[in-house]
Amino acid sequence: MDAAGWDDRYREAEELVWTQGPNVFVAEILGDRPPGRALDIAAGEGRHSIWLARLGWHVTAVDFSEVGLQRANQWATAEGVADHLTTVVADVVEFAPAPDYFDLALFAYLQVPEEARRAALHHVAEAVSVGGLIVVVAHDSSNLAHGVGGPPDPAVLYSPTDLAADFETAPGTWTVELAEVRERQVAGAPRPALDAVVVARREA
Repeated sequence: MDAAGWDDRYREAEELVWTQGPNVFVAEILGDRPPGRALDIAAGEGRHSIWLARLGWHVTAVDFSEVGLQRANQWATAEGVADHLTTVVADVVEFAPAPDYFDLALFAYLQVPEEARRAALHHVAEAVSVGGLIVVVAHDSSNLAHGVGGPPDPAVLYSPTDLAADFETAPGTWTVELAEVRERQVAGAPRPALDAVVVARREA
């Protein structure tokens, strides 16, 4: 869907479209990391932004859905972390944040075609300072045939190998510290979902 479609979906939903808590892999990777400045790409209603803000991070949440980010701001206010959240309405494929500013950038389920994915990642790579991380969690290419949920279009699915190749051409020098396909349990589903999980660190 485009921005207007997502605006309509969020506007019509009485409750959160996505879950309140963070993705299990995001929580595992970042739960104990000292807070700093974080960039949440395709933040939606802000479930990861709010979670990071509760941990003390100063978060910039970016999404092309103005309604989704309005819900994130309302949620942040209710949680008492509004001073830790900045929202930016923008197309994440074209969004180019300030260079060398963030300690963390998170991509959680940004499912777009290869060229758009690479453009978004490369823009954000410039914004992460030396020593900072980019964390990507996405529906893996294998999920369509062997997992559950996620988009039915193989063009917007990708693998850890695809992401590792994206980092090879990204601005700066990157070490891929983790690149795996992981199983994620889904309540009521006959089998787990399959997610691509990648962590990369920017080197000097």
